[in-house]
Amino acid sequence: MADIDDIKEGKDFGVDVPVETKPFPVRGSNALDWGMQDRLARIFQKKSNNTVMLAFDHGYFQGPATGLERLDLTIRPLAEYTDVLMCTRGGLRATMPADIRKPVVLRCSGGMSVLTELSNELVAVDIEDAIRLNASAITTNVYVGAEYEHQSLANLVKLIDTGNRYGIPTMAVTGVGKDMARDQRYFSLATRICAELGAHIVKSYFIEEGFEKVVAGCPVPIVIAGGKKLPEMDALTMAYKAIDQGAHGVDMGRNIFQSDSPVGMIKAIRAIVHDGEKPEKAFELYEAEKASA
Repeated sequence: MADIDDIKEGKDFGVDVPVETKPFPVRGSNALDWGMQDRLARIFQKKSNNTVMLAFDHGYFQGPATGLERLDLTIRPLAEYTDVLMCTRGGLRATMPADIRKPVVLRCSGGMSVLTELSNELVAVDIEDAIRLNASAITTNVYVGAEYEHQSLANLVKLIDTGNRYGIPTMAVTGVGKDMARDQRYFSLATRICAELGAHIVKSYFIEEGFEKVVAGCPVPIVIAGGKKLPEMDALTMAYKAIDQGAHGVDMGRNIFQSDSPVGMIKAIRAIVHDGEKPEKAFELYEAEKASA
């Protein structure tokens, strides 16, 4: 035990220095518990308060999607360049070495495929397994306006409640069915519902008209989905516009691993998200990496 014979009276109480109450820099997170803030700080980088997530969870409903036939060959080489791995527990355990030391946003929904109704999901991962995997956040889809809207919202609430119990943030993903609107009114509704139910991060889509209103109306950070594969310059421009209008990062998959130069593309995305580079400059970085490969 500590030696109690030489205890000295305290003398430097800093009575003239106000106690610092530094707010946590990520939107809507200043009142969270320390453990929750710690996990969010792993996701959102101190340099910019933004994040670059690498999404490769597509197989949980698409099977061996193009570009993800072998996760060990396509995704593992990209891991060092991302801030966050966004994946399933099976994909993580099977393909990622534990010493990669990247925070994980763990896909916790499932129970359907591209052959059925996408909104009919269930919580497919127990919180204890998320803890075993040291997940920095857990996630599920939310389909506002879809046939199984209520089920998807119930899944979100379950994740939020169990995650809160152990200090693990929840990211809500605003899924969009093929017949659903993709406009400011819809995404304002969907993202706000997710935040009001307690989600700590919301993943949504960038839209050309009114995206800044979607961000303004959501009291937690919005991270944009990459969506379908775009030409590289278009994807970089989308990322730049989203960050410029208030998004706190991107969660991209196909626009990175389906690129002609996946490493060049993720480096270019990082330059936009963390360094504020314009799309033209970021595209030069992509081209240089592609040429050197």
